[in-house]
Amino acid sequence: MEGSGNDNPPPTLPPPTTPQTAPQQAPHIVSTIKLPILKKGEYNIWAIKMEHYLAHTDYPIWEVIQKGNGPVSVTTDTDGVIRVLPSRTAEETLARERERKARTILLMALPEDHLAKFHKMTDAKDTWEAIKSRFGGNDEYKKMQDEPKALVTYEFHLMQT
Repeated sequence: MEGSGNDNPPPTLPPPTTPQTAPQQAPHIVSTIKLPILKKGEYNIWAIKMEHYLAHTDYPIWEVIQKGNGPVSVTTDTDGVIRVLPSRTAEETLARERERKARTILLMALPEDHLAKFHKMTDAKDTWEAIKSRFGGNDEYKKMQDEPKALVTYEFHLMQT
């Protein structure tokens, strides 16, 4: 193939020119998962779904709900109103953002007719516990509720025999 005339390498193209742009930022990701909404009588399922949702989307938010967010600096003004002092460090600012986000997510997952009961709470952990208390009850309470029904049923059967 010496006489083919293709001994020259192919011409190289100059690198493409790009216009000067601002440094690229990380892309903003929007979650398309819907929050589970709490329905009457379905607290246990809702709590499981919320735990998985929060642990998957933003684990530090789930930790705020489970463990609390540490102390917040507060003061009382002359009228007796409690005021939260501004953050002093970046860590305090991040903690407050997580607290707000956790509370917002919990409130968004409640039915509208129950928002008034929980919206003034300032702590996500306390809000979670209040929701659990209001909608879930505890095992001892549920057990006590079931026992009288069983007793009444048993007495009814005795009376018929």
